[in-house]
Amino acid sequence: MGGVQVRATLLQIEVDPAETAADRRRRAAALVRAQAGADLVVLPELWPVGAFAADDFAKEAERAGDGPTAEAMSAAARDAGVWLHAGSVVERDPWPDGQLYNTSLLFAPDGALHTTYRKIHRFGFDRGEAVLMAGGSHIVTAALPHAVLGLATCYDLRFPELFRGLLDAGAGILVVPAGWPARRLAHWRVLVQARAIENQAYVLACGTAGTHAGVPQAGHSMVVDPWGTVLAEAGPGEEVLTATLDPDLVTSTRSDFPVLRDRVLGLPPVS
Repeated sequence: MGGVQVRATLLQIEVDPAETAADRRRRAAALVRAQAGADLVVLPELWPVGAFAADDFAKEAERAGDGPTAEAMSAAARDAGVWLHAGSVVERDPWPDGQLYNTSLLFAPDGALHTTYRKIHRFGFDRGEAVLMAGGSHIVTAALPHAVLGLATCYDLRFPELFRGLLDAGAGILVVPAGWPARRLAHWRVLVQARAIENQAYVLACGTAGTHAGVPQAGHSMVVDPWGTVLAEAGPGEEVLTATLDPDLVTSTRSDFPVLRDRVLGLPPVS
């Protein structure tokens, strides 16, 4: 397209229960620092503790703004000079006895915490995250220099109305950190591509590798363009995945194939 290009890197971290959260933070920070030259770096959902390690959520809870993960990721973003979507953490608010949330952290290249997003749709069907954490109540976007990010997390992928809200808020790149189980890998692939196609937006979907609380993870982080083309896909293990995004492709796709203008809002009731 000839416009500004955005280099995006997804860090598909392995979560190993034999590794402490502190050691994993140090390792993740080193991986972030190694991405100097990227524009945007993305980590997975709940990588400090493991998305299925519900028994550890309360123990590993932290403050979103100045907890150990925020401090490590702020410094890494600043050292690398990148926008860093640091995945999500178990946030407790108010500290120290408040409610738990699954909260994503977005840092600017100067290390400042720019935006947070509390996961709206909690997975578990009356177990795990669904009962231990409160849901977020706000659709969240973040304006970067060359694109608007729309923030979602893992199970949110199954709820297209959230992504329509992000679209209407101006998002052209949808960022989805996840801890997706291997047994539903086929769903992951279909849903990531569907969210890209129906919203004519890039989707950066970053999952974990390894096993959380006995649940093997899918890995297979993906970068999908506004036409639904998979630009890059990881395997099942720990991997660094990089792709170049063209924000102008979002505009041209929506202009050349203008399906979004045919949306019918306020559909009539079922007769």
